[in-house]
Amino acid sequence: MIDYEFLRLVWWGLVGVLLIGFAITDGFDLGVGALLTLVGKSDEDRRVMINTIGPHWDGNQVWFITAGGAIFAAWPLIYAAAFSGFYIALALTLIALWMRPIGFDYRSKLPSKTWRTAWDWALFCGGLVPALIFGVAFGNLLLGVPFEFDNTLRPTYTGSFFGLLNPFAILAGLVSVAMLLTHGANWLQLKTEGNLLARARIVSFYLSLVTVLLFMLAGVVVANIDSYVITSSVDPLATSNPLTKTVEAVSGAWLNNYSTYSWMLVAPVLGIFAGLGSAWFSKQQRGGWAFLMSSLMMAGIILTAGAAMFPFLMPSSSMPNASLTVWDATSSYLTLKTMFIVACIFVPIVLSYTAYSFYVMRGRIKAQDLDKPHTIY
Repeated sequence: MIDYEFLRLVWWGLVGVLLIGFAITDGFDLGVGALLTLVGKSDEDRRVMINTIGPHWDGNQVWFITAGGAIFAAWPLIYAAAFSGFYIALALTLIALWMRPIGFDYRSKLPSKTWRTAWDWALFCGGLVPALIFGVAFGNLLLGVPFEFDNTLRPTYTGSFFGLLNPFAILAGLVSVAMLLTHGANWLQLKTEGNLLARARIVSFYLSLVTVLLFMLAGVVVANIDSYVITSSVDPLATSNPLTKTVEAVSGAWLNNYSTYSWMLVAPVLGIFAGLGSAWFSKQQRGGWAFLMSSLMMAGIILTAGAAMFPFLMPSSSMPNASLTVWDATSSYLTLKTMFIVACIFVPIVLSYTAYSFYVMRGRIKAQDLDKPHTIY
């Protein structure tokens, strides 16, 4: 019998899987876009870079859309509170993401250097801005978001947009940018050749090390910031109501799970050593292994944040008792059960056709391929 507690835990895991899937698949094309003006030194280089992600970028958006839909279905209170507090940030993210399909389609419509350079910078913003904002959002979740609930569970955001841009959140944003750009550089190692490939190796080597250093620095900061602890009993089978518990802010409490469940240390260890592995394999000119390592690095970093915060999903800094957790922010039992069945059917389908598309589109993109009919960018 699948009970409410089991479904709540399963959906915490499923959303985590979707976020990791988004980071691994859509992460490399965001990274390639952000590297367009750094690694691509000529129009030909940049066209090659764009065509490495051309067959995949729109399909990779499925993970982003599915993760958003899963949050709406499984955690409606998170969806409501986050859209109140992060509205401007989310709007900026969407505007930046709009630049990608427009830039891919319009860039090569005219031979003008000015025209193409303008779209190159638009694609740069389309890769960098979402990567930065995603990290800033995670940083604010670790610090606590200033929101409150009234007695009808109507959320009110009590902070400001610029309040989200605090030093730790920016550090988390830099971790996100560094890891996605590393992943993009490793993708270019798989898909390009010649000088472009050589530059991608160098970028990957240094960005891998930067990611590891920033990740470790963020860990040191997390160990010394106010975190959140539930101080009352929790019924994992009860109807969702975040106002039925008590929560206190305690310095360094995000590390408690690692003390209680030592196996969770696998996540940060994976993030660090996979990052070092990405640098090493890039140095050894093993692009495939470097790409695998950066994928594992991102999985480790995301799992580190999730494991540290569990069971919290979105803690409140202004009204700690209103913090949203796995046990009190979910949809009804029927909704979670229905969506669980849907996920069991469709997630394997998405994985299958994604894997098939990567298999069909395997191989390196060469400069001479740019004039072939199937090359559209």
